[in-house]
Parts: sequence; structure tokens; C-alpha cells
Amino acid sequence: MKKLVSWIVVAIVITLRGATAQTGPDTVWVQIEAHPSLTVAQERARRYAAEMPDVNGFSLGGSWYGIALGPYAPEDAQQVLRVYRAEGKIPRDSYITATSTYGRQFYPLGSNLLDNGTAAVTAPAEPVAPAPGTPVAQADETPSEARASERLLSAEERRDLQRALQWAGYYNAGIDGAFGAGTRRSMGDWQAATGYEQTGVLTTRQRAALMEQYNEPLTSVGMTRHSDTRAGIAMQMPMAAVRFSEYQSPFAHYDPTTADNIRVLLISQPGDGANLFGLYDILQTLAIVPLDGPRERGRQGFTIEGRNDRIVTHVEASLNDGEIKGFILVWPAGDERRRARVLEEMKASFTRLPGTLDPLAGAEQEQNVDLVSGLRVRKPKAVGSGFFVDRAGAVVTSAATVQGCSRVTLDDDYEAQVAAMDETLGVAVLRPRDALAPMEVARLSDLMPRLQSEIAVAGYSFGGALGAPTLTFGTLSDTRGLGGEPGLTRLALAARPGDAGGPVFDAGGSVLGMLLPERTGAQQLPDDVRFAAKAEAIAAILNQAGVGASGGSSSQSVAPHDLMRMAEGMTVLVSCWD
Repeated sequence: MKKLVSWIVVAIVITLRGATAQTGPDTVWVQIEAHPSLTVAQERARRYAAEMPDVNGFSLGGSWYGIALGPYAPEDAQQVLRVYRAEGKIPRDSYITATSTYGRQFYPLGSNLLDNGTAAVTAPAEPVAPAPGTPVAQADETPSEARASERLLSAEERRDLQRALQWAGYYNAGIDGAFGAGTRRSMGDWQAATGYEQTGVLTTRQRAALMEQYNEPLTSVGMTRHSDTRAGIAMQMPMAAVRFSEYQSPFAHYDPTTADNIRVLLISQPGDGANLFGLYDILQTLAIVPLDGPRERGRQGFTIEGRNDRIVTHVEASLNDGEIKGFILVWPAGDERRRARVLEEMKASFTRLPGTLDPLAGAEQEQNVDLVSGLRVRKPKAVGSGFFVDRAGAVVTSAATVQGCSRVTLDDDYEAQVAAMDETLGVAVLRPRDALAPMEVARLSDLMPRLQSEIAVAGYSFGGALGAPTLTFGTLSDTRGLGGEPGLTRLALAARPGDAGGPVFDAGGSVLGMLLPERTGAQQLPDDVRFAAKAEAIAAILNQAGVGASGGSSSQSVAPHDLMRMAEGMTVLVSCWD
């Protein structure tokens, strides 16, 4: 069947060749690709011509070059578009356009189907500028001829040259299309750095070389206008570096196809201001949006730029007529000039199409608490427990949990700083950046209960997955460590790693100490052997840090539900972030 369809198309094209050898007022073209580089456009045209007839290339203006099939009568163009799309021979976003779209013809060499008075390309163009310091042959135009050709430039082409000089680092004034002293000086500086004679007036060849440099970042990633009708967005995208993967509302995922790991996500959902602000908050919990970098949020939109040593992520979205649309570009760190050029093109070309992504898109995917719409939630590199020791929100926790952190949070929402640390004992004291008002504060015990008496540890046993601490019960095995350490107690307790840093309660609800992480080393202790830093040792560290903790003990036992209430009020989740 596929061969039959192909023969139908071939028959159509053969018939049309004779009918449309020259263009007329009613002829149209099937536009299939556009590129900012003539060299790339010529190569792509040759590839298409190896598989299909009637492949032509034309200038689109503004240093862009289009590849088209034709010319055809309108009804025949529809048939060609439908069949070639179905066979996957042309991009899905190919479309029909009028002859007026095109300027001079560059492919096939020497052809001029438009017969519009413009000279056809008869030899490869777009010479590449030589490396700095390399001797260059005589300019293709004299300064007088260069000025004459310069006068034929449109206002937008003149502004494009200024943008290119600015991007290259030679021009820092306004983009106005006026070639004054500043622009002339920047042109001369570029000529000198590139190996040309420094005249301050660019020849046609030099202008082409400058624009080639300017557009090279776009060419390198196959920047192409892409329409995602399901998401309702069209824009220039690096389609040689990404490929559509899936829809998971509110995102259309375009995953990496190269070692650069460039990634694009389109944002599309119905909503209002509350939904916009909710999206802003959710995005900042994702692993692909680093925490460092500027953020700006207004009533109708927001932008986020996150940076770390691996990636730079740009996010922007806006609300218009009940639709929230935008995009995310994830780029490797250390490639800023290329990223900035691609991002500039994406922002300038962003276009809203009718409709938004279905809110149920991707609902059939397997659910995972670590994922939001197919994107991994940012996870801390270490989590543990801690407990409040004063009314301003100072916290005691395990030193191992907060070592080597770029950021420490309490209950995920409150940032804290390390105020003191005793690595020998394994205890750290944290101060919140903003004063907190704990529901409960630890009462450090000044008495040690009898051996084999019941104790309980409060902690985030499962790393915060439950959203609240759990109580684990055990017994006091010894008032010293195995080596006789006076600052430790030994416990018989089946604790989990997330419990480290949590308070150890006696039967009256006083805090005997802080649970230490499980010991690692050459000796393997029984599973229920754990150690805690004593309350009196913790009190000494707090005193040195200027934290006034309360003390005391009670001879009255508290009911389990009262102990749980106390534990929930004073125990916090401590997270360490890269």
C-alpha cells in the first residue's frame, strides 16, 4: 500500500511539472523547512532532492532560507502535503504558502522559477569568516561599493547587524538601525579581530560572515519553527537537539537527543491567577529548576532562572484569556553565549495558538510521589530529624546530617544555619533564618532513669514521606558508651536512619538525649544497638552557642498519646541540600 501511495504522488508531481513550470498568480508551495544558514539550507535541500522531485530553495529575508516543494496548483499542493506527511517524508509542521513568501532562489543552482528579476544563485555563498589574525584576500567590494550595497539594506537588516555585533561583544549601544560613529567603530573592531581590513564599513561578504557567526548557535542545534497544536504553542525550537517524548499536563516534554542534554518543555493549561501562582511554586520544587538565580513574579506571569554547576534553566509563563502558556529551556552550564542566542530566538518567536493541553493528558501514566507531571522533584542529599530547644526555634540535630550542605531546611519550608557543631559528640545546633514559634520545646532531663527502663525516640523514620514523626520504643541499656564514653547512653532500639537527630524521651516526657546515626566501621553491632548523646552534653553545647534551653525531669509517666503530642510539637524534619 505504501508503494502505491508513493506512485500516486509521483504521478501527481510529474503531471504538475508540465502544468506549473513557471509560477503564476494562483500557484503555491509546500514549505517544509527554514534555516538561518545558507550552507545548512543547501545541504538539506540536496537531501530532500535525493528522495523527492520539485525541491527548491529560496531566501526568506532576514538571513533565513526556506526549502519548498512546488510550484503547484492549490488543490494539488494539498494532496502532496497530505501524502508526504503521512509517509513521514516531510515534517508534520509543513504548510502551504504563497509565492510572495520567497525571494531569490538558491537551489537548484542557477534556477529562477519565480522569474522576479532577482539573480539566481550560481555558486555556493556564505563564506565563513577566517580565524583572527589570518591573512584575508582582497575584499569583494571597495568601501564605496560596500556603502552602496549597505544603502539597500532594510531597517530590520540593519538592526540585525547591530544585534550581531552586540552579541559578538563589539557593540553596546541601542539597536536603532542607524549606523553612526558607535556602530562604525564596532564594525571596524570586528573587522580587525576577524582579519579583514579595518574600514568601519562591512562589505556584502563580511555582512554574511558576521551573520553566519551570529546564527551559528541556532544552526548548531537545528533551530526550526515548531508547532505543537495540542499544546497550542508555536515557536523556534532546537529540533536537532530535542525530540518530542510525551504529554503530561501541564507539560509537553521534548527530551534530549544529544550529549548536550538540552531539554525543552512547553507549558500549557487552562487556569487563573491562583493556578499561575501554584505553578510558580511547584516549578521551584523540581530538580530541573535549580534554586540559585533570579525570580520575578507578577499578576499575569513569571520568569525563573535557576543555575547550578550542571545546568542553567529558564522558565517563563503568562496568563492570557484563561490560558497559562510558556516554556522551559534546560541548558548545560558553561555554554552561556550559545544558550543566550537560542533563548533569545525562542522568546521572540513564542506564539499562542488556539487551545490548551488537556488537563488529563498523561493521567494514564504510573503515579510516583517523586514525580510531578513526569518531572523529578528535587530531593535533599540527606535527611534526618531534630528537635526544638528554645522558643525562637533553635534546633538540635545530628552533625552528620548537616555537614557539607549548601542549604539546610526545617520541615522543608524554613531555612536554617549551623550555629554550633561538636563533631566529636556528633551534635549540631541550628538557628532558623526567621524566628519560629514551636508548639513544644524540649525539656532536657537532669536525671538519668534506671537501666532497662522504657524510652522512646521521635523521628522522621521514613525521611518525611509520612509528613509527621513516628515514635519508636525501646529500653535504656547503659548510661555510657561501649568504650565507657560519659557523654553517651546505649539504647536497645530498632530505629531507622531517618530517626538520627531525634529526641530520646524518658517515661515522663523529658529529653534524655539525641539519637546518633548508626555506627559504621569494621565491627558490625547487633541491629538494635544504638547510641544517644546525653542531655547534659547537649546543654553544654547549647550554652556555648548562646541558646538557653530549659531543663528538668518529672517522676510522673505521661500517656502514650500525650507523648505523641509532645513529639509532634517539637520534632522537625532536617534536610541537607546541594
